[in-house]
Amino acid sequence: MTETGIFREWIGRTETTTQVAERWPILGLCALLDKPEAPSPGEPIPPAAHWTYFSPTVPQSQIGADGHPERKGFLPPVVQPRRMWAASDITFSGEIHIGDVVTKTARIVDISEKEGKTGALIFVMVDNRYQVDDREVLSELQTLVYRDHPGPGESPPPAKAAPANPAWSHRIDPDPVLLFRYSAVTFNGHRIHYDEPYTTREEGYLGIIVQGQLTATLLLDQFHTRFPGCPIRSFNFRAVKPLFSGHPFFLEGAEKSDGSYALWARDEEGALSMAAELSYERHHR
Repeated sequence: MTETGIFREWIGRTETTTQVAERWPILGLCALLDKPEAPSPGEPIPPAAHWTYFSPTVPQSQIGADGHPERKGFLPPVVQPRRMWAASDITFSGEIHIGDVVTKTARIVDISEKEGKTGALIFVMVDNRYQVDDREVLSELQTLVYRDHPGPGESPPPAKAAPANPAWSHRIDPDPVLLFRYSAVTFNGHRIHYDEPYTTREEGYLGIIVQGQLTATLLLDQFHTRFPGCPIRSFNFRAVKPLFSGHPFFLEGAEKSDGSYALWARDEEGALSMAAELSYERHHR
């Protein structure tokens, strides 16, 4: 039986939790985004700020070697040690306001397996639904990927060039403090974002990795800054190549022929790191 066959019983599993959308993580998020002020109680949270809520708060004794909760419970206990947030497809159908009581229902919708150069790649797709007063305000289809550590002397896959026609370009210099502050407001203990010896020796990366969620948040923030008051309706992103602390990267974007926007992040060599698409309410432009 394949690995995914073992985990077929996890498909369809659900987990429902309820939480108040408190202000304190939004204060932290707005601070690291260099915002002069944060939303007040009753005002909507920024795009992608929902990631500051519903973080797993398992006891310290149940944390695994990578800093994530041990692999048991809702998510299947995949044995491949590397875990990556590969993609998200988000629909904004309403707003979450500070002080709202939010209910999140997560459901595992698919588990699949592909063969990579270093062995099996396990894909776990989770459908997350957020409700306020029994009304859905946000949905997110999240894709997690699990894989083995690279073998000795294994080269990374060839880089893909980022688009060469941005309408804007904004430089980010990701230092350990920026990454720490984002991990703090999202309660993310994954060691690849702060523990360089672990990241390089155990997981085989070149250095501390910028959170994919942070990159996606920064892309959204750049759009929101350039087009204030423009309601975002959907945002889809795919992680392509890691970004590393201490190495600048660039947030870029351009309007597409259908009026939506292509957004992307690239490193200083021009390699594509994240590709995204965004749609908005047209009458607000």
